[in-house]
Amino acid sequence: MDVRIYVGNLAKSTTQAEINTLFATAGAVSSVELVMDKATGQSKGFAFVSMPAQADADKAISMFNAYSLADSTLKVNVAKPRVG
Repeated sequence: MDVRIYVGNLAKSTTQAEINTLFATAGAVSSVELVMDKATGQSKGFAFVSMPAQADADKAISMFNAYSLADSTLKVNVAKPRVG
């Protein structure tokens, strides 16, 4: 089962491809879901990254929490389970 990682405080200009490329340096990435505002089509400033291996997810969290990307300091941790 994939480990889902929350990536917050993204710059509005950050793309799904940039997130994928960044996290791929820590290990295999299953998917990247950049959350968009339906009304404006702009990024809401956070994303979810799924990684198949717990070890890679742990590595990504330690590598990228407080990492500076596009002048924004990222907040990276294990995503909380979806409710309802």
